[in-house]
Amino acid sequence: MHSLFADLTPGDGLKTADPASMPLPGPAGPPRVIEIGEITAGIAVPEGRGVRFFSSARDFDGLDGTLFRTAEQATRAARDRVRAHAGPRRDRVQLRRA
Repeated sequence: MHSLFADLTPGDGLKTADPASMPLPGPAGPPRVIEIGEITAGIAVPEGRGVRFFSSARDFDGLDGTLFRTAEQATRAARDRVRAHAGPRRDRVQLRRA
């Protein structure tokens, strides 16, 4: 039976990663959380020469898996999706012509 606990001796220590061997963020930068107002739309993860969008709310599932050139493009697409679902503003009074 396997144990969940490792057999460590006092001389064993945690090994730190060599910073030179760690991958650097690509031109797209680190992963970024995309928020539209108070809504967390998803995350933009660098991939190749762009970023891949992963939705975190059902309203943005249509964008899930889409590859964008930049995180800013992914943010614009999420913002446009919110605007499309909001429809016309109903709190404005519409005036009639006489």
